[in-house]
Amino acid sequence: MTHLQAGLSPETLEKARLELNENPDTLHQDIQEVRDMVITRPDIGFLRTDDAFILRFLRARKFQHFEAFRLLAQYFEYRQQNLDMFKSFKATDPGIKQALKDGFPGGLANLDHYGRKILVLFAANWDQSRYTLVDILRAILLSLEAMIEDPELQVNGFVLIIDWSNFTFKQASKLTPSMLRLAIEGLQDSFPARFGGIHFVNQPWYIHALYTVIRPFLKEKTRKRVF
Repeated sequence: MTHLQAGLSPETLEKARLELNENPDTLHQDIQEVRDMVITRPDIGFLRTDDAFILRFLRARKFQHFEAFRLLAQYFEYRQQNLDMFKSFKATDPGIKQALKDGFPGGLANLDHYGRKILVLFAANWDQSRYTLVDILRAILLSLEAMIEDPELQVNGFVLIIDWSNFTFKQASKLTPSMLRLAIEGLQDSFPARFGGIHFVNQPWYIHALYTVIRPFLKEKTRKRVF
């Protein structure tokens, strides 16, 4: 085991080996191969290329070097293309602070039986008068940034549960295609987290309708994990 695998339980180490193709003997070489690809994208400012940072992208893409690099590039490209989203990107920002207070996202104390972190969102908690949907997305991304520091969660991943009880048609009308695309790009295409399941609970008909609109933008792998 290398120092980069410190903090992983024996069970998680074995899971990383079997499910993610993680090999302690080639770990530094794997990381270097991804780092060597950075020069192929001079258009992107790669603000971090240290070992621990690159490792989370390798884990998110099962140690497929090119796929891990593509995710790394998209991570920074997304931030460059949406500069306003990442200004004042901290928990004290008024919009983010209020979204976090209202449970966007809420994290359960206990992990599930696969060691995954369970995130719960009660959609109706959104107070449209105090913060925007972009603030909710920023709060979720900021929370994920903090949680993904945990190597156990890099390997085991997350489960997302969205409870749509009492979510009004008026609130749903704010879920525009451009807003949904921004969220999909930020969470599915540009963030090094493994989502084992996305569960919709008590969704009204208009959320069903919205899902049919965004479904084509979801990767096949993501579609299979939406319940």
